[in-house]
Amino acid sequence: MGLPDVVRVSTAKLNSLLLQAEELLTVKLALAERADELRQLSEKLAAWGKRRQSFQSELRRLDRASAEKREGSATNAASGVPRKLLEYLDWNDDLLRWVETGMGATRGRNERDYRTLSVMSDRLLADITASLTLPFSVLLEPFPRLVRDLARDRQKEVEFIVHGGEIQVDRRVLEAMKDPLIHLIRNAVDHGIESPLARQQSGKPARGTIVLAVSQSQGDKFEIVLSDDGSGVDASNVRASARKLGIVSPEQDRQMDDSSACRLIFRSGVSTSPILTDLSGRGLGLAIVDERVRGLGGSISLETQAGRGVTFRILLPVTLAVFRGVLVRCGERLFVLPMARVERAARLSRKDVKTVGNRETIPLDGALVSLVQLEDALELALQRSPDDPPETVDVVVLGSASQRVAFQVDEILQEQAVLVKPLGPALARLKLIAGAGVLGTGQVVPVLNAVELLQGAARTAPQRAAAAPAEAAARPPRSILVAEDSITARTLLKNILESAGFKVQTSVDGMEAYTLLRTEPFDLVVSDVDMPRMSGFDLTAKIRADTRLQNLPVVLVTALESRQDRERGIDVGASAYIVKSSFDQSNLLEVIHRLI
Repeated sequence: MGLPDVVRVSTAKLNSLLLQAEELLTVKLALAERADELRQLSEKLAAWGKRRQSFQSELRRLDRASAEKREGSATNAASGVPRKLLEYLDWNDDLLRWVETGMGATRGRNERDYRTLSVMSDRLLADITASLTLPFSVLLEPFPRLVRDLARDRQKEVEFIVHGGEIQVDRRVLEAMKDPLIHLIRNAVDHGIESPLARQQSGKPARGTIVLAVSQSQGDKFEIVLSDDGSGVDASNVRASARKLGIVSPEQDRQMDDSSACRLIFRSGVSTSPILTDLSGRGLGLAIVDERVRGLGGSISLETQAGRGVTFRILLPVTLAVFRGVLVRCGERLFVLPMARVERAARLSRKDVKTVGNRETIPLDGALVSLVQLEDALELALQRSPDDPPETVDVVVLGSASQRVAFQVDEILQEQAVLVKPLGPALARLKLIAGAGVLGTGQVVPVLNAVELLQGAARTAPQRAAAAPAEAAARPPRSILVAEDSITARTLLKNILESAGFKVQTSVDGMEAYTLLRTEPFDLVVSDVDMPRMSGFDLTAKIRADTRLQNLPVVLVTALESRQDRERGIDVGASAYIVKSSFDQSNLLEVIHRLI
């Protein structure tokens, strides 16, 4: 009986082999660096040889002229000096030819070694990566049940259809895309697909359809298309949310078409949900999806039509290639910007830099793009000479969804593969640094987090940012009213909010809370729903009916988690609805900070 053709190997061992194979990249980069150094040495030697030959020719001419003058006279000791110098130069010629020959041979061997190692390491990486590929259907197995459970909970009828699950994809890509796809499917069921009655009233079948199709794309990429036949994305709601967050100005909003407005949904904080819940409404999900996709070196786009549904198109690499980045210099420091986020690298005339709204901008594709000094974004204190600034500026344009920012650097060096090492726990708080890259010279340089750079650049205008610390120092702590009949829950909420810096007052039911609201000012209300005398729903409805209180944010924290209860929370005007079974302290504080 022969040995089996197939053996079982744990993915942990394969991952370990993959990491070791990737370490060969350091040697590959080092050989490439040595080849470049040898090339530069050869060029220097060639330049030296040309200069020496011209000098040697001049000496020979002088020697011949001197010999003619000495004809017929006795040779003195001094007349032999040029001859000895020429003899030395002849010897130097032989030595230089030997060095050049040896340099050429060494350079050739180095280039052969580089090519050999490059081919071997690339094949090894490809073979190990191929052993880690799995059919996309492995990722899809839990999705049909997820759709059924979500549809049943929301009393909707949804059919989930899958095409192309046989496509082989890197296991790491599958793992990274699991949560983003779950979020997109949740969105489709929760926001996209309407109720059976609403669908029938609009002339649609009662059962909605969600289709997930996977197909091979150009080169080594594949495409995921997730579409539904629901209500689509409402561009006006996206605009309103973006304006509220200050992401777009009124002028930008007027110039933006609906297609561009819908792409804003990938920006952090933008949401079309009428209420914040444990499932949706925070506007973080699609921003995280976009970040995850771009982090894998892919791209995401959406197409939508009011009342007809929405389609998300995600283009991803089949396997995770070696990290590539753009090496830039600020002062004497080097940094790497990930190629996945780099839209363009250019050198512009300083005359192209214009100041608009107290911000520097540059023209790009018919639009103005904010220009930020990379050293300012990184809060570096670099010494600059007082001389006049150069006539040109080097910029690297980073992009994320509909946001683009140009970062000015002192020099754009090159694009190259980089072996990236993660930061240790002690450096985990450095949000602007994604990792450490090892160059071919062995030098370790920071790999920048493009998403954090873009978010930092998109904050408020400089004059507002400068005034913010003074305003924050002068502003008293925000006041929150907690309505909760359970003393345990009431005390817990009070401690959480006070620890976060809020001024907190409590009440035992909705009636007492409403009495306090009529006599004292509050910035937000946190309320239970099931309380004696007046429920949280009734309290919210009375607040919305009161002209003085109607804009006061109300957060309902309750054990009631059915779809009817959530819908009633929307109907009475609650700003957020948090279920106690999924309650989390950071979750509550995040919601409150977003509302006030």
